[in-house]
Amino acid sequence: MCGKQKELAKGFCFALFHFVNISVCKSSVLLQCLAFRDVNPQAPVHYLVIPRIPIPRISEAHDEDSLILGHLLVVAKNIAKKEGLAEGYRVVINDGKNGAQSVYHLHIHVLGGRQMKWPPG
Repeated sequence: MCGKQKELAKGFCFALFHFVNISVCKSSVLLQCLAFRDVNPQAPVHYLVIPRIPIPRISEAHDEDSLILGHLLVVAKNIAKKEGLAEGYRVVINDGKNGAQSVYHLHIHVLGGRQMKWPPG
C-alpha cells in the first residue's frame, strides 16, 4: 500500500470511529475494537469487527499483533453467541484486490442466520 492509501485508510478509520462512537445504533464499542452491523448485509446477521489500531490488511499484520487478532476472533464468537447463531456462522477476512477487500482497514465479517454455501466465491 502506498503512502496515499495509508493516509486514506487512517482518515477512514478516524471518520468511522467518530461516526460509530457518536451514533450508538446497535453498535458495541469495546476497548480494543469496534463491532457493528454491516450497512450492506449479505446475511440476516452480518457484523463487522475491526481493531482500533490501524492494520490495513491481514497480510500486513505483524507478529506483535497476535493479541489483537485473537481478540477480534473472540469478539466475533461472542457476537455470534449473542445473536443466537448456535447452528453455525461464517467468519471472513478479505485481503487485497484479489481477495475482494474494499476497505483497507482490517475487518472481520461475522455472517449467519441462514445456510452458507460452499465454495464461497
